[in-house]
Amino acid sequence: MIYAGLTGWGDHHDLYTDITNKKDKLATYSSNFPIVELDATYYAIQRTSTIEKWCSETPEKFRFVVKAHQYMTGHSDYRDHYDSIKDVFAAYRDMLLPMEKAGKLAFVLLQFPPWFDCTHKNIRYVKYAITQLVPYKVAVEFRNQTWFSENYREETLDFLHANGAIHSICDEPQAGIGSIPFVARVTDRIAFIRLHGRNTHGWTQKDRTSEEWRNVRYLYDYNRTELEWLKRQVEILAHKTKDIYIVFNNNSGGHAAGNAQDFLKMMNIRYEGLSPKQLRLF
Repeated sequence: MIYAGLTGWGDHHDLYTDITNKKDKLATYSSNFPIVELDATYYAIQRTSTIEKWCSETPEKFRFVVKAHQYMTGHSDYRDHYDSIKDVFAAYRDMLLPMEKAGKLAFVLLQFPPWFDCTHKNIRYVKYAITQLVPYKVAVEFRNQTWFSENYREETLDFLHANGAIHSICDEPQAGIGSIPFVARVTDRIAFIRLHGRNTHGWTQKDRTSEEWRNVRYLYDYNRTELEWLKRQVEILAHKTKDIYIVFNNNSGGHAAGNAQDFLKMMNIRYEGLSPKQLRLF
């Protein structure tokens, strides 16, 4: 089965009318797509009531790909708020309990930063993080090219497979050490593709704290030829694994929703069991 969706549900303006209430956006989103990548969990451990609310607002077959908290992947220092990294993982696992109980958790995404290179220390940490997230299924995304260098590519994939982790296949600008190539290999019964766009200029801006960088990093509109390329990759992967999850993350300019919908039309995919469509006046 092929499941396609977007990162978050709040900013995809093509899906909503001018009068769509903020509290109705998830229900509207889930009338278009069967999955979403939940990125709010990267910034904060969410309340149980919030997780339960999101589960209640989505149909039975809807699934969340949940992004790991930034403390768990070394993007920032946990010691400002927690006594130990184990405490962070414990709080995160507890947060996911209502989603797991509702049957709506697809898997957790551990996305490591560009400076997280392929070293013995970092390999041990990835294994530790996967272990700390048991019993949840985990996908791992690297953003440092060393993991997929000629010397380490096969070992990286074997390592993910041996530890029961999903390989996050990325389409992104090829812009040096802080980006990885598109490696269409699976390490689990689930294949996972994240589409970040191909905006090399935005990807490589130096000031990563600036609002401008955030606005242009994922500024990209996949054209017809590129979506046809994606279609071929997915068709190949469909022979190698049971399920394929695809997340469009190119939303700096609001292109993700349209690209995903165009891709689904090209694949002739229509989902059943989505939320009811809200009526539009025009």
